[in-house]
Amino acid sequence: MVDNQNTTSVEERSSRQELRELVRSQLQMFLEQGNFQGAKTLLVPVQPADAAEAIEGLPHTLHAIAFRLLPKDKSTEIYEHLDSKVQQTLIEEFKNQELRDLIDQMSPDDRVRLLDELPVNLVRRLLKELSSSERQATSLLLGYEPNTAGRIMTPEYVSLKEHFTINRAFERIRSLANITETIYALYVTDSARHLTGILSLRDLVTAEPEQTIGEIMTEDVVFVHTSTDQEEVARTIQRYDFLAVPVVDSEQRLVGIVTVDDIIDVLERETDRGYLRLGGGASRSRKLLSDELVPYLQTARLLAVGVVVNQHPHWRDY
Repeated sequence: MVDNQNTTSVEERSSRQELRELVRSQLQMFLEQGNFQGAKTLLVPVQPADAAEAIEGLPHTLHAIAFRLLPKDKSTEIYEHLDSKVQQTLIEEFKNQELRDLIDQMSPDDRVRLLDELPVNLVRRLLKELSSSERQATSLLLGYEPNTAGRIMTPEYVSLKEHFTINRAFERIRSLANITETIYALYVTDSARHLTGILSLRDLVTAEPEQTIGEIMTEDVVFVHTSTDQEEVARTIQRYDFLAVPVVDSEQRLVGIVTVDDIIDVLERETDRGYLRLGGGASRSRKLLSDELVPYLQTARLLAVGVVVNQHPHWRDY
């Protein structure tokens, strides 16, 4: 039975690889023929990660052309999936307005990861193109030491107050859903932003409307500090099966969260460089990435979304 499952898994991976190669070859053919409409149509249904791989596989001279054909609502996400060398090449070719539109839409943590890979002169140029609020958020993360929770966290999260009713909490989540990294893990803070509790979206949707957040939250919160090494953050997320872990400063104030997505990015980058050591070297980190974190992330997302949609049908818009 196990052998059959393994065979099926290998066949599925092979099939997906063939499909990605087909997309890349078709995209290159359309671009070389000058059939830009055909190229745009080809990329519309393709997943962002696969579209990024297709662009990476093109000759360097076609990278910028292919990227400019992407729909605006998908271009930022696809850019975040690109190899850092391809990202840098595109930045050097972009006009100021193109650069401003792209970089301003990236989440602060993804933007910092990009800046960490770029030459100083390009970093200065990018920071100048940011809006004042985005420049402030980016500078905050850049102020933390490399390879720490502070450096890889996102400051975009949902915080609630203990006195909020369940209905008021939902109103706040709806107002922040489009600008926050995740809504599945929710954090409770006091007036000074000290972390006092945590709850899940499941806790919220199964509570009575008149209950308060303080009545249903968990006070025993697992967190990391801004100075915590990113490998320890990865171990914490793995140990407790978290979708995200809160990050606090030296005064226990909530300043951000590190999500499973962030840790996967770290694992991929550090595994490729051969630096990461999680109980057995780079081979162990690859196993952690492929066998534990990724399947868990996919399953947890599906379960969380299912709970929300089934119990709150109007949330389908988010």
